[in-house]
Amino acid sequence: MKDKAKEKYMSIGKAAKLANVSTQSLQYYIMVGLIKPSSISETNRRLFDDKAVERIKLIKKLNKSGYPLRAIRELFLEGRLEI
Repeated sequence: MKDKAKEKYMSIGKAAKLANVSTQSLQYYIMVGLIKPSSISETNRRLFDDKAVERIKLIKKLNKSGYPLRAIRELFLEGRLEI
């Protein structure tokens, strides 16, 4: 059962790659509060699931279309955006 739970989560590098952003961008998104890791491993590694990857993709898409990261964060906080 533990193996299946581990398969559900991925490293920051894999999540960034799947979302087509750099690892540095994803780390920045975490730092400014746009996204939180889905889980933290026993060794303190940040882990992400598919839902987090979809949120990262949405953040990138909105940012690329002209929304500042601060505005995107506010939309999530207000509940006007949700993944």
